[in-house]
Amino acid sequence: MTTAALRDSGTRRPAGWDGKSLHEMLTDSEEVFARTGRYGGVTRLTLKEEDPIRYEKIWSRLRGGIVGARETALNISASPVVRELGELCFGLYTPEGDSITLSTGIMAHVHTMSVAIKHMVRSDYEENPGIADGDIFVNNDPFTGNVHNADVQSFVPLFYGGELVGWAGGVTHELDVGARQPTGMPIGHVSRFEDGYILPCMKVGTNDRLHRDYLARSQTAVRMPFYWMLDEKCRISGDHIIRQTVLQLIADEGIETYKRFIREVIEDTRRGFVEHVRTMLVPGVYRSPAFADVPQEVDKGKLPDFAARDSLMHSPMKITIHADSLLELDLDGASKWGYHCFNCTPAALQGGLWVGLTQTLIPNDKVNDGAYLGTRLHTPRGTWADPDYPLASTTLSWCFLVPAFTALFRGLSMGFMARGFLEEVLAGYPVTGNIAQGGGMNQYGEDGAWTNFEMSASGMSARYGLDGENSCAAIWNPEGDMGDVESWEQLAPMLFLGRNIRPNSGGPGKFRGGLGHESLMMVYRTPSQLLFHVGNGHMFPSGGLFGGYPNATLYRHSVKHTDLPDRIARRLPYPVRDVDAENSQIAAATKGEVLRDRNMLHLADEHSEHDIYLSLIAGGNGLGDVLERDPQKVADDLDQLYLLPRCAQSIYGVVAQPGEDGRWSVDAEATTDLRRRMRCERLERSVPAEEWLRGERERVAAMDVIYPVKDMYRQSMQLSTNFADAFRAFWNLPSDWMPPA
Repeated sequence: MTTAALRDSGTRRPAGWDGKSLHEMLTDSEEVFARTGRYGGVTRLTLKEEDPIRYEKIWSRLRGGIVGARETALNISASPVVRELGELCFGLYTPEGDSITLSTGIMAHVHTMSVAIKHMVRSDYEENPGIADGDIFVNNDPFTGNVHNADVQSFVPLFYGGELVGWAGGVTHELDVGARQPTGMPIGHVSRFEDGYILPCMKVGTNDRLHRDYLARSQTAVRMPFYWMLDEKCRISGDHIIRQTVLQLIADEGIETYKRFIREVIEDTRRGFVEHVRTMLVPGVYRSPAFADVPQEVDKGKLPDFAARDSLMHSPMKITIHADSLLELDLDGASKWGYHCFNCTPAALQGGLWVGLTQTLIPNDKVNDGAYLGTRLHTPRGTWADPDYPLASTTLSWCFLVPAFTALFRGLSMGFMARGFLEEVLAGYPVTGNIAQGGGMNQYGEDGAWTNFEMSASGMSARYGLDGENSCAAIWNPEGDMGDVESWEQLAPMLFLGRNIRPNSGGPGKFRGGLGHESLMMVYRTPSQLLFHVGNGHMFPSGGLFGGYPNATLYRHSVKHTDLPDRIARRLPYPVRDVDAENSQIAAATKGEVLRDRNMLHLADEHSEHDIYLSLIAGGNGLGDVLERDPQKVADDLDQLYLLPRCAQSIYGVVAQPGEDGRWSVDAEATTDLRRRMRCERLERSVPAEEWLRGERERVAAMDVIYPVKDMYRQSMQLSTNFADAFRAFWNLPSDWMPPA
């Protein structure tokens, strides 16, 4: 609604600056940037140039206040996902919804919260339901600005002198969202109707108090309202701390200085980002596809027939570094959205982009929408990246968001390598998993649900010159932590029998990927528990770099109706780890009904007390040729049980023997000889590239592949003429060629 319309309606004074409505402010801001290429039309950073110390002090007060708000607020939450792992973040935004600064934490939400605020502005929330001092808004709808509905956002408008001077926003990850399946990231959904409690930018509080209807609805909308409400208080508390920080700053520095600063700091960050792109990357096009399998045929009879089919998701990411240093990402050629819960929205893709940028091209604490203005992201309509079906399920968007954006890291790393920035090179992030989840009657006799966030401490991929770190981070939370065993045992009826580094889980290479870990758990003090796995078991969704191998795929291993009660009563040995899939210690140390397969994406599976559940956490990808790895590093890995002994020769060509003290020593002469023979065998197996391409072309022309691959390419070619033309040209196929239905 325009300013004139607001005045004519006699409702209220516009909340924007200079008598404008927020909608008008947003429209003007976008028009000015489109015309000038500068945020707010700022040509000179006058505050920074005239008084740089004051400029930096203002920045430090805002950033410090927001980081402090996060550190204070997380102690209000009772959820170990928030308290132990830091699955939250806070941000400060302009009246139009542009990010000014962000706390530490889950960096994906720099721009998702921005999208949500802009949705409210464009939808004329100022007129209805109104935006006033003391209001509280909540959003967890990916279609209005979010990744998935387990990430819940709370917003508080900031007023000074009757004008809206900004927004404070906070987000936390919820343990349960009231979906059909118990937990925060359930799978097996075919539409939005099953996704649970969804709040599309709803006004839930006034005068700094939550509405009674929202409080009452939340008590029955989720399985564990205790956690939901404490997380809500956590977010609101953080927002109010930010409000206090901003208002005190304005009182000290003056409102005009504050207004000038927030415009300048976003433009300053935009310029800094463009300069980083210009300095660190070589202009050109970088392509790096990613894939994810959706094996739902195994659940035939449990899902509708139209959904119970195996499919493959396709992310043909194209990264273009333009001559003017604009960073453009294009997903043209992506496959269609599907009847599963792994679809994404454009806001979710922005979250993935920010995860990548804050760990690569933004190497400082100045994180805001200035960098967003230096990028362009194309998410084709009708694909998994922007469904044209408004009821598509999105509860586990991360399941493909992560593999899709490992391509960004690989592409940028190629650019870093070309410029000589070797320390910045990273062999892509691994696809984090296993996401262990469950629900049902918990150990307290209540209906519960849980997500074990140990996967936020997966193995890091190798760098140029360094092995990846073990169990330390995840693409979506670089500050990740696996959390204390005792905290998870308080949350879920799962007793940890052991937690250990998993050998061979990192991708081999001259520099190997960091290792993941395994947790072996037993269902405890409940007669029944529905358990999930979420991970990649059938294929490698991401790859290594410069000849390095991808990380190991995952598998599920449970033992039901075990003999553990008898073993415990008789004080007999019980399994504490698995170590080696081919020589399972679980199988050797217990009896029962074994469930062991690659179906890491499956509907909830019922387990009973004393059943065993193995959770494998992914390792990182490798970098460089395995036959160039320092043999002593291989021996060191053998010493620490990071590498299974039989793999030293078969993978790395290293001959080593254990000594009397148990430590491994390398036979240098035998290793040199073995590696020479392995290189010769490589040459004997190799064929000229032209010959290989001819053989592959015949296979492509005949579409001699499994149905999910064939269907995936057909979808991509139907949705994108550009992709179809490029695919046909590369393989020299007829202009009307299409994969058969």
